[in-house]
Amino acid sequence: MSKSDKSIFEKFSNWATKFTGSSYAFLIAVAIVVIWAVSGPVFNYSETWQLVINTGTTIITFLMVFLIQKSQNKDSKAIQIKLNELIAANEKASNRMVDIEDLTEKELDQIHCYYEKLADFAEEDEDIHASHSIDAAKRNQNRKHETFRQKHDQWLQEQKQKKESI
Repeated sequence: MSKSDKSIFEKFSNWATKFTGSSYAFLIAVAIVVIWAVSGPVFNYSETWQLVINTGTTIITFLMVFLIQKSQNKDSKAIQIKLNELIAANEKASNRMVDIEDLTEKELDQIHCYYEKLADFAEEDEDIHASHSIDAAKRNQNRKHETFRQKHDQWLQEQKQKKESI
């Protein structure tokens, strides 16, 4: 996207976000508070003197909430796009993870539980460099389950044969 495609608000919000996060902005804020505090005796610590700092900080805080949220939304979207690109580019990664930020909280909790199980699989793995995608972990789990079922069926058969031989 070229710089000319940005709206005036976009340009202003980018500048304001960068500036308010800078050392200069902090120093200006400290200077304002110091000037306000020093001017207290001049105004006899009146209600108007207190109202000035209260009103100023309230207005700035109110506006900053929206500016910070806009910045967070933009950063979050950029990070999600980068993560989606990494998932799409990695052949071992599960493509099901692309755009999961649009899922409900309950759906995200289900995926989180699955990844907790995946972490348990990784802890059991002797090779610390082994990697599992959701699909690979599911296949491994199915294989383990099938092996267990076969061994269990074999054990049941052996038990049955022992009973018949008695």
